[in-house]
Amino acid sequence: MSFAIDESRWSDVWLAAAARGTTICGDFLAATALALALQGAGAGGLAVSGLLLAATLPLVVLAPLAGRLADRMDSRTLLVTVGLGQAGVCALLAVVEQPALVVGLVALLACGLAVTQPCLAALLPAMVRPADLPRASAISQTAVSLGALGGPVLAGLLVGQFGTRVPLLLDAATYLALVVAGLLLRTRRGGRRSAASQTAASQTAAAASSEAAAGGSQAASGGVTTPGGTEIGWQLRRDPLMLVMVVSTAVVIAAIGGINVIEVFFIRETLEGSATTYGLVSAAWMAGMLPGTWLAVRLARRLDHDGALVRGVLATLAVCSLMVLLAATVPAAGVLVPLWLVGGAANGGDNVFANLLTARRVPEAMRARAYASYGAAVQGGSMAGFLIGGALLAVVPPRPLIAGAGVLGLLVVLGFVPVVTRAVRRSSLTDAPADGRRAADAPAGGRQAANAPEGGRAARSSAGLATSGRPAEPAPAAGDTVGPWLSASHARESGTSSS
Repeated sequence: MSFAIDESRWSDVWLAAAARGTTICGDFLAATALALALQGAGAGGLAVSGLLLAATLPLVVLAPLAGRLADRMDSRTLLVTVGLGQAGVCALLAVVEQPALVVGLVALLACGLAVTQPCLAALLPAMVRPADLPRASAISQTAVSLGALGGPVLAGLLVGQFGTRVPLLLDAATYLALVVAGLLLRTRRGGRRSAASQTAASQTAAAASSEAAAGGSQAASGGVTTPGGTEIGWQLRRDPLMLVMVVSTAVVIAAIGGINVIEVFFIRETLEGSATTYGLVSAAWMAGMLPGTWLAVRLARRLDHDGALVRGVLATLAVCSLMVLLAATVPAAGVLVPLWLVGGAANGGDNVFANLLTARRVPEAMRARAYASYGAAVQGGSMAGFLIGGALLAVVPPRPLIAGAGVLGLLVVLGFVPVVTRAVRRSSLTDAPADGRRAADAPAGGRQAANAPEGGRAARSSAGLATSGRPAEPAPAAGDTVGPWLSASHARESGTSSS
């Protein structure tokens, strides 16, 4: 019976990954087509950065509301409703020509992404056991990479033959895959499930606290403490490892994010590459993410402490910055391909480490909010990069701008090394429960904990992994899983949206 349950959960992983890869392909197809259209029409760097900002700002501004919505509403309802709305917006993009309307529709499309991204991100850890989460994250990230790999290539081919209308209509069609996934996924969270889960978790935590107080083994503050606060009241600012991971990633992306605006001018004008060449070079980054993701999975299984995951994030960010710096030295656009392959591999590893750290340390009931907060920080860094890159491109040639972005990214990483060291030290003092035990994951929001033996109740009451080491491996639960995406994958072009 448990084998059948495991198989159904893995089918959900593959279904969600296929839907996400399809929509990402459409998003990159549309984004690349619009960028090429602006450049071909004689628009400058500020116009391209304005388009990118329209696609990014809602993901930052709406993050608190979108995260709460994804935690509290039924995931099926959200995916189906928002997916249909996004398909309609993309269809309108294919027929409008006024620049103001295009920017407005792109911003509206991003409003939908602000909801669906944390929703999918929080669903993924619910589909598998904690020990299988690195593999599930790699499957999702592989689908994202394949979709993002095909999008720019298709755009480079289709724009030259048909203009921008056909790529935008294809993007509209890809959002129907999100609707289909929402209808077929067995794993669901939010809505009445979320309320029941939180109620059960609260009752279990209260019982554990009473038992601990009677035995004198835990403080009587109520509930089982997680790295960022109580089980229900987790906060980013109180979790040192999550906080330093989010801030360092956002700052590095702000430093090197201008490459997204500069790249099209660097390839098309400085290096005199064709539209097809631009699409192929952009795809190389995603191609590198494929092997990088799976190499990171093998490594992540050996990282027992969450601090090692944060160090992994910092190391991969350093590699990405180094590749950007080296890109400024290339004599031809084709030479960018091997550099982007290495940078993409590092990006893939960064995504795996960040996703695993979030799933380990954040309680299930608040994972969508955590992913939304992380996405907002990354997208905010991207916005800063877009603005800086677009403004500087008006007065500085592309090549020195790319070199400066790479140098700045490396300096930021070096500056965060001592910060990470202090955060790891601080976390090692605060993660462990008072009685020295680790909190194990309870995928059903404390449902198993309520039925656990008296002696193990305190250790099982946390709805999130929230451990300082390798998580335990609870047995799969039958029926719909009330648990935690995207993973949130932050590709070079877009942060967590990868679009």
